[in-house]
Amino acid sequence: VWHQSDLLAPGESSGLVADCEPDTLLHLAWHVAASGVENFEWARASLELLDAFRDNGGRRCVFAGSCAEYDWHAAQPLTERAPRRPATPYGIAKDALARLFAGSCEATGLSGVWARIFFVYGPGEAPNRLVPATVRSLLAGEPALTSHGRQLRDYLHVGDLAEALAAVIASDLTGAVNLGSGNAVPLRTIIGTVARQLDGEHLVRLGAIEARADEAAEVRADVTRLANEVGWRPRHDLESGIAETIAWWRRETGA
Repeated sequence: VWHQSDLLAPGESSGLVADCEPDTLLHLAWHVAASGVENFEWARASLELLDAFRDNGGRRCVFAGSCAEYDWHAAQPLTERAPRRPATPYGIAKDALARLFAGSCEATGLSGVWARIFFVYGPGEAPNRLVPATVRSLLAGEPALTSHGRQLRDYLHVGDLAEALAAVIASDLTGAVNLGSGNAVPLRTIIGTVARQLDGEHLVRLGAIEARADEAAEVRADVTRLANEVGWRPRHDLESGIAETIAWWRRETGA
């Protein structure tokens, strides 16, 4: 059963939760742009949703956090106790909500998990992001313009992310937990995997886009809690994940 509601409208979440009286809440809604006041509106709306959930008998909740909360220049891999120094309005809003979420759960006895999601790829991703942009360019026979690609990033297939969230909900874990693969690969490896599977290596233009001067060399999740306390590990490797993503974009574009 689907219930439609604008969570940004004051009072909407209270009515929605009162109608449903859910036992469990997984909150993923957010304005995903790195800048903009919408991020702070979502922080406010998320607190209202949390209050409504608790007031209507909710028991367990999982809220989506982000690796953007961390100081990306800190020692890698990033544990849940790593320094937090968000560099964007998105990261600042997530970090502020994380602190309020933790305090609220502790004060009220709510079983809560703050799931810090790292980099995600796969079917349905916004078309201007790295993997889909590369796939779409090569499917069209056009050059794929990228940075130098030496940055190491922890990418997780969206299907694995969904399964990880389900496993976290079903577990007894509370507090912050990193959701990532635990491996950081150079972006040029991801780009190269897409290009090889599409026979488009000759169209890749590494270095065509200038990387930011302050860009972190590596961002990788420490997934010890996820592996040991939840017992979850990803099932996609890069080859199978990219192949599934390419197949999805072929269907979407008719290429």
